[in-house]
Amino acid sequence: MKSSKWTTVFDLEKQKKELNELQKESEKEEFWSDSVSAAAVMKKIEGLKEEQARWEKIQNEGENLLEYLEIIDKDNKDDLSVAKKQYEQISKEFGSVETETLYTGRYDRKDAIVSIHAGAGGDDAQDWAEMLLRMFLRFCEKKEYQARILQETKGSEAGIKSVMFEVNGKFAYGNFAAEAGVHRLVRLSPFNSDNLRQTSFALIEAIPLIEDNKEFEINPSELKIDTFRASGAGGQSVNTTDSAVRVTHLPTKTVVSCQNERSQLQNKEKALAILKSKLIQRKERERIEKERKLKGQHISAQWGSQIRSYVLHPYKMVKDHRTGEQTANVDAVLDGDLNLFIEKFLKKQAK
Repeated sequence: MKSSKWTTVFDLEKQKKELNELQKESEKEEFWSDSVSAAAVMKKIEGLKEEQARWEKIQNEGENLLEYLEIIDKDNKDDLSVAKKQYEQISKEFGSVETETLYTGRYDRKDAIVSIHAGAGGDDAQDWAEMLLRMFLRFCEKKEYQARILQETKGSEAGIKSVMFEVNGKFAYGNFAAEAGVHRLVRLSPFNSDNLRQTSFALIEAIPLIEDNKEFEINPSELKIDTFRASGAGGQSVNTTDSAVRVTHLPTKTVVSCQNERSQLQNKEKALAILKSKLIQRKERERIEKERKLKGQHISAQWGSQIRSYVLHPYKMVKDHRTGEQTANVDAVLDGDLNLFIEKFLKKQAK
């Protein structure tokens, strides 16, 4: 017995067709001539295989349950108890996989480059930026993502002025794109002798790591590349030679620095990959902004897009201003429990 729900939520036949096409592409002789592009295709193949296996498992379990319900004695409590447990397990699995269908953005499956910038406010703002870094790193641990700090600028007395880190994992960009914007903290300042209430801000930026785009190339003549001595980063080991690299795209004045790779060449390659991703995202954003202007819509400036408030005094509350979702369990949120906020945002975007 087939349910139309499987088709409306996840088009299995369409995914099988896409997987078949990608597998044929991977069998071509010249496939590995571009290792970056080939790796991206292989990653997508593995992702599609995993998704299909999960959906087929749920579909088979659902059909088995329907068959079981047709043959059991409806008055037998033991049989009904078994059916109920099976239903609850299938519903849980279905809900988990159904959430993944909300990631509809072009780059949602990509790895992410995330940046945190402390706002005005000195030590309080820089401490808040470091608290957010910890929150996101804990979120990565819970998601079993790999996170690596690429560039970090420490605060003069406490916290961090800015940090950039790479996140590798399923839907990494889709999740962190939902966190992009201004995060606001209200608390009693630990840096103020009068213990006054302080409001601090930090800006979160997220870009997809797009290393396999053959259509977008950067003209080397438009680049300025500088080297400098790496210091003060949060990596396991920072070279003391002039191995850090700063790349500037002159036409757009976009700057990317990288210092935590093992060599100057690796820092340069990573910085160029991030720069390329930033420029592709910039181009995509300009296209979207142009479309929205034609529709009479407006995109707010980065520092004007306050998405969430974290209040620690005089009461405890975290509220997402985009969805209205809120919780009093601030400690859990600051420990990386962000799924509720992200899912609510994705569902709102999907409407």
